[in-house]
Amino acid sequence: MTILRFDPFRDLDRLTSQMVSGVRTPALMPMDAWKSGESYHVALDLPGIDPDSIELTVERNALTVQAQRQSAFGEGEQVLVAERPQGSFTRQLVLGDGVDPEQVSADYTNGVLNLTIPVKQSAQPRRIQVGSGQATTAQPKVIEMGDGQQAADRETASASS
Repeated sequence: MTILRFDPFRDLDRLTSQMVSGVRTPALMPMDAWKSGESYHVALDLPGIDPDSIELTVERNALTVQAQRQSAFGEGEQVLVAERPQGSFTRQLVLGDGVDPEQVSADYTNGVLNLTIPVKQSAQPRRIQVGSGQATTAQPKVIEMGDGQQAADRETASASS
């Protein structure tokens, strides 16, 4: 799983809109990511967010989290201090080929959005049985040599002699 941390155009757009509007918006959602067992886990801090405003989308190999925080004050009210980020903000995670984007689950509790992204069954480690290498037929086995010569390895069907 890859995480996009820096998008210079998005950051420039955010700074420009902050200067024009005077409203402070968050640069990104702080997060932790880890792998446990057969799943990746991501915890994103989204305090004060209405769970209905959170939108998760998966397109190709990108998982996008969008959230919105509305201001507590309305138009015409005298604002003394406005330090809490407001507005709409986005975080995007680039998913690798080894994860299953169809099985992503999300839970929002106490201001933290928890995502669980399972590893695909085909990408999970598996044990492979190793054969003993003993021939079961009395046919000679031809082995190619490095200089083009051939050597015949004659094995008999009885391995006990």
